[in-house]
Amino acid sequence: MFTDCIIMAGGSGTRLWPASNSQKPKQFLSAAGDVSFFNAALDRALAVTGAGGRVMVIAGERHVPHVIGACAGLDEKDRNRLVVIPEPQAKNTAPAIACGTRYARLVSGEDRTILVLTSDHVIRPLPAFTADAAAAAAYARQDFLVVFGIPPRGPATGYGYLEAAEPLPFPGRTPEEPERPRIYRVSSFREKPDRETAESFLAAGRFYWNSGMFAFSSAFITEEFRRNAPELFRPFERLRPPGKGAYTAEGGVPVLRGWDGLGEAYGEAKSISFDYAEAEKCSRTAMVAADFEWLDVGSWDEYAKLSGTGVAEVYGSGAEGCFVDADIPVALCGVKDLIVAVRSGKDGAPPSVLISQKGETQRVREIVEKIRAAGRTELL
Repeated sequence: MFTDCIIMAGGSGTRLWPASNSQKPKQFLSAAGDVSFFNAALDRALAVTGAGGRVMVIAGERHVPHVIGACAGLDEKDRNRLVVIPEPQAKNTAPAIACGTRYARLVSGEDRTILVLTSDHVIRPLPAFTADAAAAAAYARQDFLVVFGIPPRGPATGYGYLEAAEPLPFPGRTPEEPERPRIYRVSSFREKPDRETAESFLAAGRFYWNSGMFAFSSAFITEEFRRNAPELFRPFERLRPPGKGAYTAEGGVPVLRGWDGLGEAYGEAKSISFDYAEAEKCSRTAMVAADFEWLDVGSWDEYAKLSGTGVAEVYGSGAEGCFVDADIPVALCGVKDLIVAVRSGKDGAPPSVLISQKGETQRVREIVEKIRAAGRTELL
């Protein structure tokens, strides 16, 4: 299916503050049961690359221990398929994808078919995802940049949108086979809309949420980078293949800590998303209309629905309908419909507590901005 997969595991995930922060962002929190968002993404990456495929994890230096810990349950063959590339700086998604693409071509010496995955979303079931990924791989091999569009469940204003144009055939499908996966050309990318615009998108019936996942061939996207974002890509093109001494083995996983020139490349690269730098400018873009369930889990309210009653030692008296996520015991008396998140600081981060009425947790963004304005960024 794919020869390589890039998992983007950077970011700080402040929408789930204080459980998610710069030290341990959202992707390493539990998504369901004992499985983290990142572990679920790792399962997807291993499934779509097959036994001989490579999985590149692009993560911040401080997050590498979380990545290594998440890989502890993998067998030796799968650990050997991984390479962790610590980012010298956080520069958004375009430099991360440029870095992973350049690495894949240098190490393999040939064109590669690459899938780029997010690491902080819920995607299920896995068979539906792999079926859609197969369609994306087929079009990536035909020199398309492929995106995954999520059928909108309402007029959401927190997502970018994709406008679908004419349908495209799935390669090799016989007349008696079902029409899924559905594939379309993309006529436009739209930024996060206001409510009125989002409602018009929903009514039009041809708009999809942008999932932030991409598929392409390394040769095709290299030429697109050269055409649309040459200043960003040029520093990465100067990189040469890393030698064997550039890797360290940590928990049985190769970590690329000594790639000469990577720090300089990131230092020169502009901080910009892949959507802005490349996807919106690409003339050959196809969209797979997702047949899988996709959840962004962008607030504590959504996380509470996903996780149930929470993870904590809770003692209640007259407390109803509350969600508690805490690393110390919590007592609740005579309250209802609260979301309580507590981090005691025993992991070395500053202690912090969030208490919110259910339905109001989007205000966490405002809290985060107030913390920044107060100069208390160590809390984030």
